Amino acid sequence: MIKNDLFLRALKGETVDRPPVWMMRQAGRYLQEFMELRKKYDFFTRCQTPELASEITVQPIRRYGMDAAILFSDILVIPQAMDIEVQMKPNFGPYLPSPIRSLEDVDQVVIPDIQESLGYVMEAITMTKEKLDDEIPLIGFAGSPWTILCYCVEGQGSKSFDKARGFCFTQPEAAHQLLQKITDTTIAYLKAKVKAGVNAVQVFDSWGGMLSPVDYQEFSWKYIQQIVDALKDEAPVIVFGKGCWFALREMAQSGASAVGVDWTCSAQNARYLTGGKITLQGNFDPARLLSPPAKIKEMVAQMIRDFGKDRYVVNLGHGILPHIPLENAQAFIDAVKTYKE
Repeated sequence: MIKNDLFLRALKGETVDRPPVWMMRQAGRYLQEFMELRKKYDFFTRCQTPELASEITVQPIRRYGMDAAILFSDILVIPQAMDIEVQMKPNFGPYLPSPIRSLEDVDQVVIPDIQESLGYVMEAITMTKEKLDDEIPLIGFAGSPWTILCYCVEGQGSKSFDKARGFCFTQPEAAHQLLQKITDTTIAYLKAKVKAGVNAVQVFDSWGGMLSPVDYQEFSWKYIQQIVDALKDEAPVIVFGKGCWFALREMAQSGASAVGVDWTCSAQNARYLTGGKITLQGNFDPARLLSPPAKIKEMVAQMIRDFGKDRYVVNLGHGILPHIPLENAQAFIDAVKTYKE
């Protein structure tokens, strides 16, 4: 039994004394102890070495005592497993030397055996669960099929992903075949993670906001819905789409346990658009963690009042930035843990 099950209770919509709190990207680059490991090991070595991934996962828990841990990994381990080369270049980001640009390219993409290609992730889950010792739940995650496609086609990060969108609009058959292969792989991957011991899963649609509402339904949402349908009876599923306020109604009706909200959508609008009956997660502006600690505490308390303490998970509206002072992250967590109505 998980000793602190506040996060899981919030996902079920139970009444709680205070909402749970964790931060997207909490295991990572803003922490000094993470930076020490980064000096010694490159990015994918950290992801692919279970001892390192599990250690990085628990670092923020030791320091801050969040109510949930999220496994240190990356969304791009999925294309790697599908035989698509992915590099992580320093001061550049992800780089895919052979981007997918045609139906012939899509035909070369494999749906892998998850244990063979991503077994190291399952080992990291086992090690992390041992370190957490049932104190708090562990979250596993994957990128949305559309977000993965963006990198596979573009070949790198982008402000607009024009090549990825162009691929979908000029070669829709190839795009849908690729999206389905990514979806099938992602479902198998998340099911394996649940079997290995994660207590909940989150789907990150980081680039969903690049699409119009109509195109979002065709090229992103229907694939996320497949993932929710496949996982919802096995573990709680959180769906998070950055810039996707227009899809909050569909997300709330999908069978997911919770919906993530970014900082551009108010609590009032998020509750209205989702019908007021589903757990919401978010939506503190990550850059607001640069404010003085006293201001952060004041804003977090107001955010909880705006969302309401029940059916709510306190989080950022996207991942924590690398240059956030440690005491400011502490103020964010403390503001939630000391919250009283």
